[in-house]
Amino acid sequence: MRLMIIDTALGLCTAGVFEVVGGEARRPGLRSEPMVKGHSERIAGFARDAAAAAGVDFADLDRIGVTVGPGSFTGLRVGLSFAQGLGAALDRPVVGLSTLDALAASAGEAATVAALIDARRGQVYARFWRDGRAEGPPAALTLEDAAARIGTLGADAVLVGSGAALFAAAAAGPRLLVLDGPAPEALARLAAAADPALARPRPLYLRAPDAVPPTRLPGQARAPARVP
Repeated sequence: MRLMIIDTALGLCTAGVFEVVGGEARRPGLRSEPMVKGHSERIAGFARDAAAAAGVDFADLDRIGVTVGPGSFTGLRVGLSFAQGLGAALDRPVVGLSTLDALAASAGEAATVAALIDARRGQVYARFWRDGRAEGPPAALTLEDAAARIGTLGADAVLVGSGAALFAAAAAGPRLLVLDGPAPEALARLAAAADPALARPRPLYLRAPDAVPPTRLPGQARAPARVP
């Protein structure tokens, strides 16, 4: 299967073209750079360059995989909009990929994994695996609750993601794998294995956005103060 992966959910801007055969992802074309802002200006060029490096046209793709979160609200919208637009133009399926699942897949063959994304405000987005099976859905946890869960994982566990470094002192044993985003090869394997009918390209939000709508429109008069 030949596919393109798009990831703008976290601290990377990534577009890659992969051939996935027998669960092995071969990378003929990839553009990936650390990036906190500016995904919308760069992702189309990255996709074009990745396809050119692979020596394929967009029409040669079988499907498109895109990260759906949890992650940056703005970044998620950029990646999803681009992937869905490309899929519609090419008439190709677009599959949504969990950033936490992809981070766990980036940890190699470790049996016990905690995928952790620094969510700020004293929280992490987290999901835990034992023996290759997820223990519950993804969740937004306080640092204290996450540390308690990590303490039960054992010394052979791997903590992976931007949130792993937050537990460097508390994790007496587990290996830390601090990543700005999922490994492109892990995303490609998940995209190839996904069922398009189930892995819908819809954003996964684990908490409300930090921004709040304005109380009045620009130019709108302020409401008169009430006098008791």
